[in-house]
Amino acid sequence: MTGHVSIRLASERVNACVATGTELPRFYTPGEVISGVQDFMRGHGTYAEDDCLKASVAGVMQKVNKLICIRPLKSRYVGEIGDVIVGRVLEVQQRRWKVETNSRLDSVLQLSAVNLPGGELRRRSAEDEQMMRKHLQEGDLISAEVQSIFSDGSLSLHTRSLKYGKLPQGTLIKVFPSLVKRRKNHFHNLPCGISVIIGNNGYIWISPQKQDIMVEENTDEIENYDMQPVTRSDRETMARIKNCIAALVASKMMLDDTSIMFAYEESLKYESVKDLLDPEAMLDVAFLTQHRINNIMEE
Repeated sequence: MTGHVSIRLASERVNACVATGTELPRFYTPGEVISGVQDFMRGHGTYAEDDCLKASVAGVMQKVNKLICIRPLKSRYVGEIGDVIVGRVLEVQQRRWKVETNSRLDSVLQLSAVNLPGGELRRRSAEDEQMMRKHLQEGDLISAEVQSIFSDGSLSLHTRSLKYGKLPQGTLIKVFPSLVKRRKNHFHNLPCGISVIIGNNGYIWISPQKQDIMVEENTDEIENYDMQPVTRSDRETMARIKNCIAALVASKMMLDDTSIMFAYEESLKYESVKDLLDPEAMLDVAFLTQHRINNIMEE
């Protein structure tokens, strides 16, 4: 019985950092001197010592006028008001749900901050409180928006817009929050027939595109629609998108709908989705994606 063995020679190994755009960010390590204290204001991730501004974390520098911050490449998600997040319900509490959002602390979704079935806008009653688990239960995945930030840094969420709420069938991939580009829109219907929600918190949700359902329809019908079996071709495309995102993350490339779609198109030369898990294929896809992004920037 013979098995297939993949051998790579050290001489053929390629450096896995692809992100060689026109502006390669300068990387600072803890204790490294950034500048003189008198030149700039001290922001997050920095400290003053010996008349110098030094990095307190490993990361890249962000400069706004005279304020300098060091943004760590690997860190927990630090939320901002208006951020789109994907999270998992951990616990049903009194008049609120506790949600895991990749933050330092668990986030909170108040009963008053959700859309009730039928889109009713009214005061929440004791009956609504008793029905909370029917609306969202432990383990459910949701998309939401950061409404406010509590004094301890935990986030208060809301799902009042119809685009937010419980997520239907799909797959979740977790990435570094620092690799997610902040955009006006984080909900995308890709041309390949797949929807992605690129959460600012580093959780990306991949699902089949939904046909437009009338809001007036019975919510039970919408739920039944959400539970329809996903076709094999959709599952394969979702797996391809997931592997493309993993390839971009491995090369520390920024994620948005453009980079994901470019990576998907470049991956099509690999017939089997499984082939994309090979390190050489991941590097190849990321390199070609970066090349296309650079061409757009130059035009």
